[in-house]
Amino acid sequence: MEGRERAGAGQTCGCASASAVGGDENQQVTEKPVEICIVDDDPSVDEENDTSTLQDGEAIGKFVPSPLVPLRDQIEKDKEDESLRRWKEQLLGCVESDLDGKTEPEVIFHSIGIISDDIGEISTPIPVDESKSSCALFTLKEGSEYRLKLAFTVLHNIVSGLTYTNAVWKGGLQVDQSKGMLGAFAPRREPYVHTLDEETAPSGVLARGMYSAKLKFEDDDQRCHMELKYSFEIQKRS
Repeated sequence: MEGRERAGAGQTCGCASASAVGGDENQQVTEKPVEICIVDDDPSVDEENDTSTLQDGEAIGKFVPSPLVPLRDQIEKDKEDESLRRWKEQLLGCVESDLDGKTEPEVIFHSIGIISDDIGEISTPIPVDESKSSCALFTLKEGSEYRLKLAFTVLHNIVSGLTYTNAVWKGGLQVDQSKGMLGAFAPRREPYVHTLDEETAPSGVLARGMYSAKLKFEDDDQRCHMELKYSFEIQKRS
């Protein structure tokens, strides 16, 4: 910075005075002392007084998301712009008549299925028939690879951070748990079809038999959209 005088490390702030003598040696003109601030190079001085400096382990700040706004309100903001309104409807996969002004998103699951090279594809409607809830929804061969397949519809608003947890028990003991991210989905008329990550059925004598499982879906606001309990069986590979 112009007009700034620097000193070596460790030098503290001080003042220097200057005087001038006129042409007449009997007449002295004393100038007002000029203060020159000498800045310490040690950055810790400023950091001690800087409240924005973070200490170890301190968070930058808790992120507070903006409140949910009904999609109908979002569309009505640009209702006079026909091209923009149509672009929003195309992006969201819905039209204004489908929106009811509700703020909270809702996910409705229609079916759960399984895809495997051994058995092909099997699909079961949701909610599962009570008479079949205690029976095996599907049967796998030991060591086979399979994927769960789901069909669902999103209503009212965009659901973000939709995740799933699939916990499995055998004989009262939890033997497996898988988690995964599905993503964000906008409301639309057509159902979404999503396939979960591939898994491998266990092998061996102890792995055969009946299993119980619980499949749970939540979004990033910890809303639980479905909790499904089901059973399946693993058989010996012939």
